[in-house]
Amino acid sequence: MQRICTSLAENGYEVTLVGYNKPTSLPFVNKKYKQKRIHCWFLKGKSFYTEYNVRLFLYLLFKKMDAICAIDLDTIVPCLNISRWKKIPRVYDAHELFTGLKEVVERPVVHKVWTKVEQRIVPKYQNGYTVGEAIAEEFKKRYGVNYLTIRNIPVLTPLEEKSKTNKYLLYQGAVNEGRGFEYLIPAMQWVNTKLIICGDGNFMPQLKKLIKDFNVEDKVEFKGMMKPEELAIFSQSAYIGIATPENKGLNQYLALPNKFFDYIHAGLPQINVNYPEYKKMNDQYDVAILLNDLSPENIAEKINNLLEDNVIYSRLRENCIKARFELNWQNEEKILLNFYQSLFNN
Repeated sequence: MQRICTSLAENGYEVTLVGYNKPTSLPFVNKKYKQKRIHCWFLKGKSFYTEYNVRLFLYLLFKKMDAICAIDLDTIVPCLNISRWKKIPRVYDAHELFTGLKEVVERPVVHKVWTKVEQRIVPKYQNGYTVGEAIAEEFKKRYGVNYLTIRNIPVLTPLEEKSKTNKYLLYQGAVNEGRGFEYLIPAMQWVNTKLIICGDGNFMPQLKKLIKDFNVEDKVEFKGMMKPEELAIFSQSAYIGIATPENKGLNQYLALPNKFFDYIHAGLPQINVNYPEYKKMNDQYDVAILLNDLSPENIAEKINNLLEDNVIYSRLRENCIKARFELNWQNEEKILLNFYQSLFNN
């Protein structure tokens, strides 16, 4: 969202980014757009979503705007109502296939509720974009909407040459269900280096228990949440980026998360999964080792092989450095700006 809002603000749009205030929220940093966090008494579950939607609607009701953009399903209803009330264009920005998330799919009642919301509301958003071609195709198949693909790719900045004396693994991003920590942490028993985790999320208690159960406390280090600009610099000192999302929920199978591109921009060869979007990108750019099997033994083997094979590592790293000049936000934002120019010209 920071990249999208910055690009729009730099090109003449007045933007306000609205979210909610979490206990772990970092302080605001001055940006070229306005920022607002809504305080909620409830922090999770049905009570949270109900309260947040009501508070969001009331906040938006008294704000002047020419268009409104809902981010994922948890804001889609109040944004629809506001767009109707104010008679303005509405946009859906789907960062994920929400009803395909593991934590949603494995809760039948929750999945049923959000599926009904999606089925009822998404067709009412004819203007929208999402983060990958496979998810865009799924929306078209389900609801007949033609959403653009605007990938979450970093801004191209100079790559600093960092010392690689400590060949540690880096996991960055949400520490949530479905990210495959149940396989990655056991694998660390046999991996010849340390894993550093930058992020936080709903799986953190289970993750800490896994680390203790498999006796790998000395091999896993937490850095917590970091500001994007700090993380971009820190990640360049890592040796390998890693992600092991499970194929439990259609979203994980179809997704192309931002960390795939973040690792490329940090010059990090990565170990990832052999799902359609990853394979398509890797066939073109050759920046990763893709896993067909998420067993801890296989994960450990692939990590150790990449740690030890300087020829393969150097090839993948060189390809990352080349790919940065094509896969960057300076190119991707052109799609975003054309979209909003067309929206307001209609």
